[in-house]
Amino acid sequence: MLEVLALSWLGTPLWMWLAFLGIVVALLVVDPGALHRKHHEIGVRESLLMSALYISLGLAFGAFVWWYVSPEAGMNYLTGFAVEKALAMDNAFVIAMIFSLFAVPRLYQHRVLFWGVLGVIVLRAIMIGFGAAVISQFSWVLYVFAVFLIGTGVTMLPSPARNATSRRTR
Repeated sequence: MLEVLALSWLGTPLWMWLAFLGIVVALLVVDPGALHRKHHEIGVRESLLMSALYISLGLAFGAFVWWYVSPEAGMNYLTGFAVEKALAMDNAFVIAMIFSLFAVPRLYQHRVLFWGVLGVIVLRAIMIGFGAAVISQFSWVLYVFAVFLIGTGVTMLPSPARNATSRRTR
């Protein structure tokens, strides 16, 4: 059994993947089960403390990767962590707009956000797994994705005709 845990998966020992998943599951259980058992409005102070806790855990994990795996792997993790935090800021604004649009009471916003994040984690895992399986079986699908992305990019380019039309309608 211990030999299985030492096997490498995606360049990392299996036990590290299991430990990471265990920590994520534990945090997902502890958050609603212990930290937010009673529904209440989350104030700025509590929000900042929870953010500091989760950011500290993420940075501690990055330090562990740096120390145990390699400085390069640690830097890759910390770079991804920083990019994810930066991208999360636009999500905060979108979530605030959605809560405002649907008039979600502050009392229930944490619960809605928790289940939304859990749903995103599950759906992302399914999509990544499905996408990897499709690409490994049908590599030509990458060309379909490339054409789709290029086509989307072209439609987003500003065109003189579209700009002239939008100026006339103002």
